[in-house]
Amino acid sequence: MSLALFNLKGKNALITGATHGLGMAMAKGLGLAGATIIVNGNSSQEKIDLALETYNNLGIHAKGYKFDVTNENEVIQAVQQIENEIGTIDILINNAGIIKRVPLEEMEVADFKQVIDVDLVSPFIVSKHVVKGMIDRKSGKIINICSMMSELGRNTVGAYAAAKGGLKMLTQNMATEWAKHNIQVNGIGPGYFATEQTAPIRVDGHPFNEFIINRTPAAKWGDPNDLAGTAIFLASKASDFVNGHILYVDGGILATIGKPANEK
Repeated sequence: MSLALFNLKGKNALITGATHGLGMAMAKGLGLAGATIIVNGNSSQEKIDLALETYNNLGIHAKGYKFDVTNENEVIQAVQQIENEIGTIDILINNAGIIKRVPLEEMEVADFKQVIDVDLVSPFIVSKHVVKGMIDRKSGKIINICSMMSELGRNTVGAYAAAKGGLKMLTQNMATEWAKHNIQVNGIGPGYFATEQTAPIRVDGHPFNEFIINRTPAAKWGDPNDLAGTAIFLASKASDFVNGHILYVDGGILATIGKPANEK
């Protein structure tokens, strides 16, 4: 009975930005729990095809669709195509995102708007058109990928923090409006993870590597696979009465103000 709560067999899960990194890690988790994975990307079809090869090699049933999550017309067409070719979208993970590290006083307005558009507006657009089917079926799971920056500020990431802070509140408002339809909307707030993008700074002696190790009570970077269980939980029946919650997977960073650099 307990394991059946986490079984995703027969479910279709759309994960935006699932061609690499944390999106792929979460998608793998859902796929290995039985879900059919619908991979979204927008950079190139080649990247989507490489991702599908990775999923298929793990025995995961996966399909790929290239569309821009910030373009409502493309989203509408993609959702219709997915529903026609695969079936209902039972699970949605709004994972696609960007970050631009620029001090606010130096940041171009166009760059600020782009970050907001991708990180905050696109989850609204995709959810708006996926949730209509969920409302009709009186069932669905939506997971928005928030951030520790949904709670904290940090130098040079003002646009990202503004978007992720907004996404936290959007998540709670989605839950407020859609819970009555038996739709659970929650968020995941990842901490600092060992990905290809962070590899250059995850070396001994690098100041940021030392900062993360010192700042995190777990004293290490997260393994992307650590997000798989969290995603499975929020996508499964195990979370049927969890709504409007942001689950931070950060090794304890948000639980502490940190420690002096030389403290052991």
